[in-house]
Amino acid sequence: MTKTPDYHQHEEFQNRSRKLDEIRRAHVDPYPPKYVPAHHAKELQQEYGEATIGHSDDAAAGTTPEATIAGRVILFRSMGKNAFAHVQDDTGRIQIMLNRDTTTLHGYHPESSEPEHSPYKFIEKKIDLGDIIGIKGHLFHTNKGELTLFAKEVTLLSKTLLPLADKHSGLADKELRYRKRWLDLISRPEVGDLFRKRTHILHQIRDYFKEHQFLEVETPILQSIYGGAEARPFKTELHALEQEMFLRISLEIPLKKLIVGGMNRIYEMGRVFRNEGIDRTHNPEFTLLEAYAAYWDYKDMMVFVEQLFERLALDLYGTTVVPYTPQEGEEPIMIDMKAPWKRMTMMESIKVYGDIDPDSLTDDDIRAKLRESGHCDLKKLNGLSRGLLIAALFEVVVEPHLIQPHHIYDHPIETTPLCKPHRDPILRKQGLVERFESFILSKEMCNAYSELNDPVMQRQLLEKQADRRDAGDEEASPLDEEFIEAICQGMPPTGGIGIGIDRLIMILTNSHSIRDVLYFPWMKPV
Repeated sequence: MTKTPDYHQHEEFQNRSRKLDEIRRAHVDPYPPKYVPAHHAKELQQEYGEATIGHSDDAAAGTTPEATIAGRVILFRSMGKNAFAHVQDDTGRIQIMLNRDTTTLHGYHPESSEPEHSPYKFIEKKIDLGDIIGIKGHLFHTNKGELTLFAKEVTLLSKTLLPLADKHSGLADKELRYRKRWLDLISRPEVGDLFRKRTHILHQIRDYFKEHQFLEVETPILQSIYGGAEARPFKTELHALEQEMFLRISLEIPLKKLIVGGMNRIYEMGRVFRNEGIDRTHNPEFTLLEAYAAYWDYKDMMVFVEQLFERLALDLYGTTVVPYTPQEGEEPIMIDMKAPWKRMTMMESIKVYGDIDPDSLTDDDIRAKLRESGHCDLKKLNGLSRGLLIAALFEVVVEPHLIQPHHIYDHPIETTPLCKPHRDPILRKQGLVERFESFILSKEMCNAYSELNDPVMQRQLLEKQADRRDAGDEEASPLDEEFIEAICQGMPPTGGIGIGIDRLIMILTNSHSIRDVLYFPWMKPV
């Protein structure tokens, strides 16, 4: 037997349930199928907030502009003959006034004609904060100048059985806000503004790619072999075939197959899933954008991505400078997205920001520095190759300094099995690949390559990945024979990039946690 929720025992729930029964007995439909609001609060405020339109007597006479709105009651106060309420829709709030003699309730047919059963009194007694109503009437300004809608007809659209959360106490807990996002959106209009801004940013990104002749595509979320990144996957089962399946950890492999097939500029923006840690910048599912352009290389991608970020900043702020406040009460950091961004090789950055010359250090010297830092997984340290040691040293001594936008390029080959070895023979011999990562506020924002299209080398590198996986590394990928077969058909020189969309939106909206920019972030079950 299903357990009854605890809130069914709450007095407020029981009171509202009784009101619901009384509303139905008065022949009012508490959940009608449709209502058409002709206006929104924001547009009414913009058009009539400062205009001369008349007062309440004019509105009662029907000589002022007519309006029809719908929204949630967030404030209600009775003043005898009149009652005032604030109604909130998805654009803002507006005041309404109900009048004892003229306001009607749609569908209302009382069983008694006593005064206490008038539409006005019925609304006053049965409508609660949080209820959704429609109001048709005429606009006017109060003596204090507030734009108000004189309600000629009220329509109940949804009777709520649970009260609104108290903004100052009930939703002070951030975890509760993330867990019950609908309450967060009702109580804090700025949250809705942030998510509307998120949607606007996504539209702008798509427009940018379209202008550069990229085609948006969709590839499978369920995969029989995962790859394209180093991450532990989520596992599931395809019952029809009795086959183990994985949620994708990357978009890379199927997109490269499309490049082989002749789709020369493509991108996908969608969810990927990584079974790893949860913190301020990580969520098990997140939005990733990956793009591939045939006949480009990683330097082309550097220009392309920094111009995208510059454009987004200009669109949102009218300037390339984006303010970001690290902690509440602190002075904002002004992040300048203006292209071109600072470019440094990984080795140069270690010398400049870490004051260390890696070429002068042995592998054991680097291990010692990493142990001293206290920011490295000591269990894995002894097994790391020189290239991975240098990458780990970079994370410790350089990343904290990368506040303003940086491109860090020419990475060790061990970090990147899907990237082309460096075209410079000397750098190639040193084991470097044509890869860059873009950093802002010490966080990786982008990862880009000149893509590896040599099938022989691709097999060798993926076999090493598979060996690591067989040895117990849960983040290494299995060997994907179908992908290697596709590369054997011939893949043109290609530039590719991955952009963490949620982190980008965090910066552009001055948000401090990835949970702030996800509608429903992952939360530990209660």
